[in-house]
Amino acid sequence: MPVGLAYLIVVLVWATTPLAIKWSAETFMPVTAVMLRMMLAVAVGLPFLWLLRQQLRWDRLAVLSYVASLPGVFGAMALSYLASVYVASGLISVMFGLAPLLSGVILQLLPNPVQLNRWHWSGCVTGVAGLALVFADALQGGNQLIGILLLLGAVLGFSINGIAVKQVAAGLQPLPQTLGSLIISLPCFMLLWLAMGESFVMGESLHGLWALLYLALFGSLLGFVCYFRVLSSLPAATVALITLITPVLALLLGAWFNNEQPGGHVIAGALVILGGLALYFLGDRRTRRQVLGRL
Repeated sequence: MPVGLAYLIVVLVWATTPLAIKWSAETFMPVTAVMLRMMLAVAVGLPFLWLLRQQLRWDRLAVLSYVASLPGVFGAMALSYLASVYVASGLISVMFGLAPLLSGVILQLLPNPVQLNRWHWSGCVTGVAGLALVFADALQGGNQLIGILLLLGAVLGFSINGIAVKQVAAGLQPLPQTLGSLIISLPCFMLLWLAMGESFVMGESLHGLWALLYLALFGSLLGFVCYFRVLSSLPAATVALITLITPVLALLLGAWFNNEQPGGHVIAGALVILGGLALYFLGDRRTRRQVLGRL
């Protein structure tokens, strides 16, 4: 697949995923929706893996890599679906824009971390300021605060997932890593489903069913594979621009297709968070230019 096409697919999938999550969680109960999504992704992905003549590894290192992905595949996804009941779909994408900043901070706690410069820390502080604005809107009333706290847990799980899988370094290809992680996560989703006392009752709206199918095929499979294609072919700064583009698109899609009207604080907070991301990635680019200039 051409890199440009893969990049476009990732942007579109990431921008549309929050709205699809909200729609599927309106037609099905939240945990039911995410569990069905993962089951369907595995059912479709395994034959596709066979057609590609790839295999799932079940050696110790591979299993460790699958388990390391649970904070993201299970934790982040389950919390995101639960949060979608309380918040607008665009806010989900805005909150996940904090993931690169949070990952950078978490990496500082590991042995031999890559030191963050002033641009990086300025981006992190700006991102926190944007988050404070989002909280200010939530504190004005309603249950939005519950959704924001759930999303913070989801972003934390997503950030830990990326770091943990890289630390394991099992050398798995994208599709086997994805399917192995999904298979390992299914018992966790089933236990949560039983604990929440949900059922497979489907609502009257059919757009949630189509959203579920879309998330299983594109969100859980095609989008992930394209992301790794982009990650392996383009500079990190170019890949990072995806997190600057998708929150804006997600907010617009929520307004156009779901009649969502974010409050003034949410919009201001989203802009400040995007500004923090820009500062953070500018720090990477600035450092790279300085290094090349010394060679």
